[in-house]
Amino acid sequence: MQLKNPFKQALKDKKAQIGLWVGLADGYACELAANAGFDWLLLDAEHAPNELRTLLHQLQTVAAYPTTPIIRPAIGHTHLIKQLLDIGAQTLLIPMVETAEQARELVQAIHYPPKGVRGVGSALARASRWNNIPNYLQQADDEICLLVQVENKKGLENLQAIAEVDGVDGVFIGPADLSASLGHLGNPSHPEVQQAIENAIKTVCAAGKAAGILYADEKMAKYYLELGCTFVAVGVDTSLLMRALKELAHKFKSSNHMESSSTTNQIY
Repeated sequence: MQLKNPFKQALKDKKAQIGLWVGLADGYACELAANAGFDWLLLDAEHAPNELRTLLHQLQTVAAYPTTPIIRPAIGHTHLIKQLLDIGAQTLLIPMVETAEQARELVQAIHYPPKGVRGVGSALARASRWNNIPNYLQQADDEICLLVQVENKKGLENLQAIAEVDGVDGVFIGPADLSASLGHLGNPSHPEVQQAIENAIKTVCAAGKAAGILYADEKMAKYYLELGCTFVAVGVDTSLLMRALKELAHKFKSSNHMESSSTTNQIY
């Protein structure tokens, strides 16, 4: 029943954290990822078919492993954040943050009064182990890690102000939506997008906050780490599975020497 957030501490210590995007929305699949040795796993509820119960199951699964679960909700509404914190999430990544005012509202949402507006329901909450963590209400605020996602033109224009908001622990640059916003849909490697990403990373680091990104290209992921990114996701579980499945199917279906299934009685 530890309350400490090792991911938040690692960001403070500027220790690089390598993660994986988890979109299969299933506890069993999530446990496979937790076994792999990543520092953090992003449980996606924005684009993957997750809801509160599936996220709870995945949090319970990951709890047995030395990896940090991070939840990305579909939107940063206060009531959704309250529920995610109560089921035990300590680190949140909020998408489409565009202004410092929005960032300050998110800071309010993750803190109990009088500092914030998080509802007090610890007796019903897994986060406090149903009031079995001593002094949970007094300690919880310090261990919540707030990451905000900047991924469009407006967000870039306000990036410095967003990064300077007290209570924001890190800023994640979203290459996919950013490339679309800059007029290069589906092409995050476009020079204009890459320049914007580099400038954004430098801005976030200059503000003394942790910079993060998702990029599945090994060379570019390492480059972003060199630029100063502290938390970097290097792959997506659905993409990894899809690639492996397609390669396996192609390997056998394209072979001229594939034996007919009628020639073997082996069953696996």
